[in-house]
Amino acid sequence: MNKRLINYSMALLIGIMLALAIPTTHANAAAPATLKYGSTGPDVPDLQYRLKTLGYFDSSITLFFGDDTYEALMKFQKDYSIAVDGIAGKQTWETLKKVSVNQKELDLLARIIYAESRGEPYKGQIAVGAVVMNRVAASDFPNTVQGVIEQPGAFTAVDDGQYYMKPDSTAYKAALEAIRGNDPTNGALYYFNPDTATSKWIWSRQQTLKIGRHIFAV
Repeated sequence: MNKRLINYSMALLIGIMLALAIPTTHANAAAPATLKYGSTGPDVPDLQYRLKTLGYFDSSITLFFGDDTYEALMKFQKDYSIAVDGIAGKQTWETLKKVSVNQKELDLLARIIYAESRGEPYKGQIAVGAVVMNRVAASDFPNTVQGVIEQPGAFTAVDDGQYYMKPDSTAYKAALEAIRGNDPTNGALYYFNPDTATSKWIWSRQQTLKIGRHIFAV
């Protein structure tokens, strides 16, 4: 997928996020159904949404598994070394949930990015999102976006309420880049502002780089 198409896809998805709420959180409540060409139901838009956040699905989100969903799923399966059968079964869902988000999770990621790094360089906003995604993948942290963000004491913006502000389109764009694997931090699990940090422990972490006012560390 070329850069222009990726940017268009991201802009379209951001517009959807800011304009309306799409009911795609169903699959978090129960194990999603096995889906194939012709399937219908509430798990289909969840599948399409996750594929859209990763840049594979460019059509409107619907309740029907048709040609566009099938082609997007096949591309995803090929890229992630899953059996390329165009069927969203157990392995596909497990992989998809590790590397993508649903609508609620994207909203939460954009909110923490906005709360923690608005005013920072765009690269720094992506970096905050990348830290969240790195924690989801790490064994020492919760394995969901919401779990990582809302882990007690993990983020100052959650404790002081800034987390509940409405994020802007830049925060959504940064969130999508982080979800798609853009990690300016090279695997960082922490970040802090050296001008305001009060924890001695955070200074003991191995620092990787500084972006704007934040130092990132592992």
